[in-house]
Amino acid sequence: MKTIGIIMNGVTGRMGTNQHLVRSILAIREQGGVELSDGTMLMPDPILTGRNEAKLKALAEEHGVEKYTTDIDGVLADDQYEIFFDASGTPYRVPFLEKAIAAGKHVYCEKPIATSYADSIKVAELAEAAGLKNGTVQDKLWLPGILAFQKLKEEGFFGEILSVRGEFGYWVFTGHDTAQPAQRPSWNYRSEDGGGIIIDMHCHWRYVIDNLFGEITDVFTHATTHLPERIDEEGKPYKCTADDAAYALFKTKTGVICQFNSSWDTRVRRDDLLTMQVDGTKGSAIVGLRKCWAQSAEKTPRPVWNPDVDNPIDFYAGWDVIDPGECENAFKAQWELYLKHVAEDAEFRWTLREGAKGVRLAEQSLESHATGAWVSVG
Repeated sequence: MKTIGIIMNGVTGRMGTNQHLVRSILAIREQGGVELSDGTMLMPDPILTGRNEAKLKALAEEHGVEKYTTDIDGVLADDQYEIFFDASGTPYRVPFLEKAIAAGKHVYCEKPIATSYADSIKVAELAEAAGLKNGTVQDKLWLPGILAFQKLKEEGFFGEILSVRGEFGYWVFTGHDTAQPAQRPSWNYRSEDGGGIIIDMHCHWRYVIDNLFGEITDVFTHATTHLPERIDEEGKPYKCTADDAAYALFKTKTGVICQFNSSWDTRVRRDDLLTMQVDGTKGSAIVGLRKCWAQSAEKTPRPVWNPDVDNPIDFYAGWDVIDPGECENAFKAQWELYLKHVAEDAEFRWTLREGAKGVRLAEQSLESHATGAWVSVG
């Protein structure tokens, strides 16, 4: 058995607690660690860090974590900890990463890794120059629905993939109705605080499209702030200055055209919060977060246009559920790969530089919106 110390910073938030602490690091501990290539079990040894001692204490006690501290500088100076993980608010991430890199820690962090491309590529270059292992969370690649899609793609089910239509979002309550409080933090809707759906979601679309359909070459985006006012955590109204919906087209090197709508102002009547319809010459698929449905050319119906009568075809029939096989939690799956990368230099290509590409796409999407033109993706 070998232990590896992990500083977990800013995990008192919903995503940090549920996905990274409980369902990843603590789940890995419960299973006895991660098995390395020589059979050694690698056991994560976490310490929780952050600014609010009361929140850290409550989280540690709830989940049986022995160590926590608000003294981040002190724990960064401790050689017992090799990895620094950050899930703090995006506006605070770069200073934390810079401190960790200066302290010689391997770094892993949530996306987006910064609010600007300049800052994101700076921290990537700092980590590379220091010879440190580094990574960005790109969890959607390990979701069951996407793994099922990849299985179909590898089998040649689609023939030539032609286009992708992605729909993401849900209704985020404004907080004006006290019976339905807002379920996202107010900074998400203030551009001055690093908010906006483009910086939040186009970082995801970059790695999803690049890895599944082809490297993005061009983007055209229209963004908007549909709801101009929301209620903050203190119950006070505030002006929304960040985009809360974005409608984008992406061209790829493979010729696949991808259309992705992202919105916090939409009510869901589809199979999941994220669905992608992938159409190919031999078949199509509906790809959700956890499920994937496919329709072959042989099962494709022949509709006839007649708006005067109800369509006799059940368009939900003729789609087969695709089994991806046994799947781990997506965040845990990437954590295990990253831990192996640090411990024995196993392959890990989801680096800070890859994360910087997502921030770059967000900037170019905003540029496209501002100019009303296609923008070449660098």
